[in-house]
Amino acid sequence: MLEITVGEAATRTGWSARMLRYLEFTGLVVPERTAAGYRRYGTLELNQLRALADLRRVFGVELGEIAFALRLRREPALRAAVDTWLAATTPSAAFLEWEQRKHERLLAA
Repeated sequence: MLEITVGEAATRTGWSARMLRYLEFTGLVVPERTAAGYRRYGTLELNQLRALADLRRVFGVELGEIAFALRLRREPALRAAVDTWLAATTPSAAFLEWEQRKHERLLAA
């Protein structure tokens, strides 16, 4: 089984060691730890790092956006709050009709 250090993972993937630590902090890529607390990257984590780089390149998203998407999956209360906010930003048909009548009255005056 492949197990490499943070420095070796940085070299293999093109991410800096500092960025790998940030990715672990945000929960995007979390390597196993040795009994002494050292990070050990295996095949799974290396594949996650490559896929994350592809995701950023192909879709043009930032790490903060991906970390937020992860939080939405892990925190139901946050997801519900965002869903509620998004629903409120989409005007209903009744609201649009009311606005249309308001503008017509203003133009007629």
